[in-house]
Amino acid sequence: MKEYLTKENKETLEAELKELTTVKRKEVIASIEYAKRLGDLSENAEYHIAREEQGRLEERIGIIENVLKHAVVIERSVNGTIDIGSTVVIKKDNEGNTRTFVLVGSEETDMLSGKISYKSPIGSALYGKKKGDIVTVSTPKGDMEYSIISVE
Repeated sequence: MKEYLTKENKETLEAELKELTTVKRKEVIASIEYAKRLGDLSENAEYHIAREEQGRLEERIGIIENVLKHAVVIERSVNGTIDIGSTVVIKKDNEGNTRTFVLVGSEETDMLSGKISYKSPIGSALYGKKKGDIVTVSTPKGDMEYSIISVE
């Protein structure tokens, strides 16, 4: 399955992977070795904590490796069509407030920063549209219509 990433996010993930596989792995191994020297492993809290940390670390490494293995670096669209990487300003038809979103791949989604997945209900409604189009988004409260004010 393809993972769409911006160039910046791909570089961020590569840097995180390098940090995890070089520095953090060594730190966790050192913690495990230290905890082993403390004695009986069955009742050794430090050992169990270090092993849990190792499990979380290896899980995150696996996730990043999988994302990077399937990564497709996206370039911003230049023809005005909304694509992954586009910054879109929309307005609900019955309100004056505008909202700004950046359409991103699933790995980069961050609602607090206005980064929405192209697979989300609003992202999929916007995908492929242009400035001036009206899109309908299905929500739990019913269908909402939005006008596309600008696309960058």
